[in-house]
Amino acid sequence: MRVFEDQIATTVAAHDFFAADRPICVARAPGRLDVMGGNVDYTGGLVLQSLLREAVWVAAQPRADDVVRILNPGAAQFGWECYFELHASDLRDPQSLRLLCEQREGTRWGCYVLGALYFLKRSYGEGCEGGVDLFILSDLPPNRGVSSSAALEIAALKALSTMWNVVQLDGVLLATAGQWVENVVAGSACGIMDQAAIVLGEQDHLLPLLCQPCLPSWPIKFPANMRIWGIDSMAPRSTTGVAYEAARAAAFIGYKLICQREGIDVIPEEGSEIPRWTDSRWQGYLSNLSPDEFRAKYERWLPESISGKEVLASSGEHFDPFTTIHSDVEYPVRAAVRYATEENLRVRRVRELLEASSSGLSDSSLQLVGEILGQSHRAYAECGLGSTACDELVERALRTGFPGAKMTGGGGGGVVAILGRPGDDHAVHRLAEEYGAQRNAQPYIFEGSSSGVDAFGVRTLELLPALEMRT
Repeated sequence: MRVFEDQIATTVAAHDFFAADRPICVARAPGRLDVMGGNVDYTGGLVLQSLLREAVWVAAQPRADDVVRILNPGAAQFGWECYFELHASDLRDPQSLRLLCEQREGTRWGCYVLGALYFLKRSYGEGCEGGVDLFILSDLPPNRGVSSSAALEIAALKALSTMWNVVQLDGVLLATAGQWVENVVAGSACGIMDQAAIVLGEQDHLLPLLCQPCLPSWPIKFPANMRIWGIDSMAPRSTTGVAYEAARAAAFIGYKLICQREGIDVIPEEGSEIPRWTDSRWQGYLSNLSPDEFRAKYERWLPESISGKEVLASSGEHFDPFTTIHSDVEYPVRAAVRYATEENLRVRRVRELLEASSSGLSDSSLQLVGEILGQSHRAYAECGLGSTACDELVERALRTGFPGAKMTGGGGGGVVAILGRPGDDHAVHRLAEEYGAQRNAQPYIFEGSSSGVDAFGVRTLELLPALEMRT
């Protein structure tokens, strides 16, 4: 990590972007690997998340005028815009920010940075006056399902809040701010899983997080005889994709049908920073419904699927503020509700196994964890979130002899988590090479871990030494 810090200082200096006479605050936010629980963060389930070695770095320096400049040199390799410049007074409302960042191809990444800036100015007013220069550097690949967008917004929030010294933005407060930016400004229907993991996670640990709305537990150190890698399936995915939003909306449709059957009133939760609905029995969290009760009372009764046209014709509101019902979409209601209940139980079982075996899992326990990961992977397809590329990678991993593998994140592509043992590195690389050979490409391998945002803190960039290194 020290090498990458030096690289940031040198890269920043090479662009002559910052003034040499003012302090520069630097924050670092790693990506996350969704080991278990993807798609139950928005239904209030338990998730298990680990952190990656790859990260996004944001450097921030205040300006005396009203100008906001954002430089992201690495965006060029993806064909995106590298530079934003506007006035702070242009940050009027979330809708105008989103339009600004979506008016041209390759500018959407700006939503996450300008959204962080807008959130702080909206929340803390006078303490965040004036303009700012922001520089972004990243080795975290985007569109892989490893939370590059959450890392960007969290790093920006951390660097800016420290630069202005208006609030100690950390922990759940920082994670919630990041989710707000993603939900309200970027228009992405994510839960809080990604942001909380990035903020609270620790190197070589798994973070158990109950998403109600954000209740972290003590991180679990990886057992001595267990490792997890991530291999990119090279099938891109996004939380703004049609399949993800349909699966999420289906869970809330099912929740509404169950509440109507039971005569339970569902009302907006007062005082919640992130808009949500709640009730007196499950508190608005579908994952609080047990698998046993689901199978006994609702599984056969719920429709296997329902058209958006039918949903729109029914009375009452849609209980998810961040998805829209479309008349031409078919919603997999039964599978989405089943996943919300059973994935929560699967995650709890894996957590118990890991906490009981911190010194090392028995072979039978490791195989059981692998079996549970397989169940989770298959459940994605039932919700319409499957991927033939991920299926192939999982099957290759199992044939190779790895105990388990599964799709991660929101599904529909992205990274596959590979469960193995210490010393399996060569087998992981061989697996990736053989998988990539059929596609004439080399998939990215995520290996190694790093500290979360809170553990890393904020550093002050020493620009002058970097300038001397350049000359």
